[in-house]
Formats: sequence, structure tokens, C-alpha cells
Amino acid sequence: MPVKQPAPGDLEAIETASQDELRALQLARLQHTLAHAYRNVPHYKAAFDAAGVHPSDCRSLADLAKFPFTSKADLRAHYPFGMFAVPREQVVRVHASSGTTGKPTVVGYTKGDIDRWADLAARSIRAAGGRPGDMVHVAYGYGLFTGGLGAHYGAERLGCTVVPMGGGQTEKQIQLIEDFRPDIIMVTPSYMQVIVEEFRRQGKDPRAMSISVGIFGAEPWTEAMRRDIEQSADIDAVDIYGLSEVMGPGVASECVETKDGPVIWEDHFFPEIIDPETGEVLPDGSEGELVFTTLTKEALPVIRYRTRDLTRLLPPTARSMRRMGKIVGRSDDMLIIRGVNLFPTQVEEIVLKHGQLSGQYQLIVTRDGLLDEVAVLCELAPEHRHADRGAIARELQHRIKTLIGVSTRVDVGLPDSIERTLVGKARRVVDKRPR
Repeated sequence: MPVKQPAPGDLEAIETASQDELRALQLARLQHTLAHAYRNVPHYKAAFDAAGVHPSDCRSLADLAKFPFTSKADLRAHYPFGMFAVPREQVVRVHASSGTTGKPTVVGYTKGDIDRWADLAARSIRAAGGRPGDMVHVAYGYGLFTGGLGAHYGAERLGCTVVPMGGGQTEKQIQLIEDFRPDIIMVTPSYMQVIVEEFRRQGKDPRAMSISVGIFGAEPWTEAMRRDIEQSADIDAVDIYGLSEVMGPGVASECVETKDGPVIWEDHFFPEIIDPETGEVLPDGSEGELVFTTLTKEALPVIRYRTRDLTRLLPPTARSMRRMGKIVGRSDDMLIIRGVNLFPTQVEEIVLKHGQLSGQYQLIVTRDGLLDEVAVLCELAPEHRHADRGAIARELQHRIKTLIGVSTRVDVGLPDSIERTLVGKARRVVDKRPR
């Protein structure tokens, strides 16, 4: 499939700026943000004072390491509007997390914040191959979740035609894709797999659909899943990254011409990688927890926000800004099974490499006495429904033990036996251990 290369003049000047220009801009914006947060957010004034630092102590980018971290717990502790740095009347929109593990984290945006978000989402879609006039089918959820509206505003800002479908109603998704013939789809990768399955269920070839680019985010996904989607749907699968506490989709995005990791838009977000145990800043290339400081947010500036996503910072390639590697897991959803660290994405790699499986899976975690147990549920692809499920289960069990070091029980079901995600993110882990 031909890849859309950026045309001369497509890129903003900052996307190809020198490192000196970029770092100078970052420092000026960082100093402003620290002062803005200190003056207007009581939490940050108290946290900075307790750490013995003042915004005037930031004379270089390296000085950011002197400042305290911000966590999701901090945002919840000041629910709903206590972290806002502007009067609530200047906030034109709020988004919020689902709150499934406690109070939701509430994010506010000024009109300027919304404009910058639309600009960065548009920059991300353009990096993924989108161009003015393209039709973009948005199947992210709308509402308090940032995915749908973030993608929507960005596509409109780029000059695209938007189909605001949202999540769910898979048969209708297929109908509109066939009738409207969009060029781009923006959706979670796991739901894209559901869309591909629905095409096949209806006896249609997903490779014949009009879509040429899929912009996938909102959940970790692997290179194996990229290959599976690209081969199944004959599209370019491009990674977009974001989180509501920092902005939403468009914090970073892959370039379709390289597909070598999302480029972090460093003119608006300063990234660090830290040791999740000690908080020490690690050099580029080291694996650790991703931390972000916003550089241009007005309503909700965040200083050294701990994302809990585990990744690496990689050198620039297609743009002048650093990239982030694939997220290998989260520092707070890592499973420790009998002393072995296990991330769902490790199992995903193994499942997707097996040619007779659909790629859908779940991990069921239970406790037998004092010992944790993991069951891996997966299913046959429809064209292999008569394969030997017992033999496949034994093979996967062996590979998981050999490659990850964890003993598991593997159950291989018939096609469509795994719970599907209709909206939002796939439920990959079901933890039944007593709290």
C-alpha cells in the first residue's frame, strides 16, 4: 500500500526545528508553567514549598528533576476542581476518567486549551497520513472520555470530513464504512479487530474496505497486533498516544512514513523516564515510567505527572522531537505471579503469533490458598474452528512458561467465545483475587 509522504510545507516549523531552538522554547514554557501552577494551584504551592523548591530555581531543563511528582491520587484528592489554575468560569469544558478505581480525575480546558488540543490532534492525524478533505470515521467513545471529541476536533481542524460514529453498534459501523467510504478510522485497536471480525461474519472481505489508515490508541498494543490488523484490513496501522490528565489523544503520534513509535510533541509536553521505584530520572533509551510536564496548559497544568506507562524515550527520526517506544505495560497493572513480573502485552504477543487463534484473549487471575494462579483464555479463528484446541492450549502453555517464566492454565475456546469490547478498551485482565 502506498504511504502518504508529507508534502513540502505540510509540517509546522517546530516539527523540523533544531534541538537548540526546541530546548529554548521548552525552557521558556516550562518556567512559565511552573510559575503559573505555583501562583494559582494551592496543591502545587504546598508541594513545592514542602520540597524546598521555587519556580525561580528552574534555570535549565535538568532542574525540573528537583520538583515533586504529581499522581492520579493528587487529582482525586482535590476532586472536582481543586487542581484548576484558572477560575472555574474560564473553563469551557471538563472531561473525566471513568473512576472505576475511585473518584474520577477531572480535567478542565480553557478556550485556549481546546484550541491547542485541536491543533495537536490535527498535527497527529496529519503525521499519520491524514490530509484536508479526507473522511475520518471516529469510533472512539464520545462524552467524558477524551477520545471521541479529541479525535473529532483534530480532524475538523485539519480540514477533514468527520463521521462521529462513536463506539458500539458494530453492524452499523460496517454499514457506514461501506456507504460513506472513509479514508481513515480512529478507534481502539481491540475494537478494530471486532470490526474486522464483523466484516468476515457478514461474508465480506475487510481488505476491500475504503480505509487506508487506522489511527489506534487508548490502550497498549503490540507490533504483533499491528501486523495482524494491517494484514487483515490492508491498512497502515498508526499509534496515537494521549491521556486525559495531560490533554487527551494527540500528546504523541506515529508518523506513517516510519511507524517507529509515537513522536512526542515536545513543544507542548516535556517527557521524562524515571525509575518507578526510586523516582530517579533515567537516560534516554532506558526503560522506565513515563512522566509528563505540560508546557502550555492553562486550566490544568500538571507538573511531572506519573503516567504509570512503562516505555523508553527514543531519538528523533521523522521529526525533530523524541519518540516513545511501545508501552510494555504499566507500573500499576503489572501482575506479579509467584515472583515473576507479567504484563498482559507479553501474552498478547504469544497469542497473536499463533496462526490459528483470533487474537482475542483474557487473563483470569485467582488465588489458591497463598498462591496466585493465571488462566489464559483465547479462541480459535473462525477458519480454524475444527483445530485441536487441546494441542494448541498445551503449545501456548509451554511458550508462556518458556518465554515469560510463568506457569498458566490455557483454555482455547471456539470462535467468538471471548467477551468482546463494544465501546472503549478491551477488558484484558479479570482479577478475582480477594482484596
